[in-house]
Amino acid sequence: MDDAPATLYDLVGGTAWFVALVDRFYDGVETDEVLRPLYPDDLTESRTHMVGFLVQYWGGPATYSEQRGHPRLRMRHAPFAIGGAERDAWVRHMAVAVRGGDLPPDAEAQVLDYFATAATHLVNVG
Repeated sequence: MDDAPATLYDLVGGTAWFVALVDRFYDGVETDEVLRPLYPDDLTESRTHMVGFLVQYWGGPATYSEQRGHPRLRMRHAPFAIGGAERDAWVRHMAVAVRGGDLPPDAEAQVLDYFATAATHLVNVG
């Protein structure tokens, strides 16, 4: 019998890990001259939405979709000019945040790959 966690959400013990991940990520965004202008002055809602999305995506409760509908990441990010510099800065901050999460190497690699792929998918200029 395999007792391995079924999802990343299970592996990390629930929502608190994702809150900490998003906090580490936004700590970097707050001082990033490329990314900061893309976000509202108050990052509270941005943080909440990202936590909800990531919890749902990685196997937790579907609260995000219940509250906000289908994620539609490209549509939600379409109003923002996202080029290579924005993508790279975003991935850089997220990689630091993920690496601070003490994941097993295979899970860390999977999460980093997901974020790099998702960020590339959101590029809409250049």
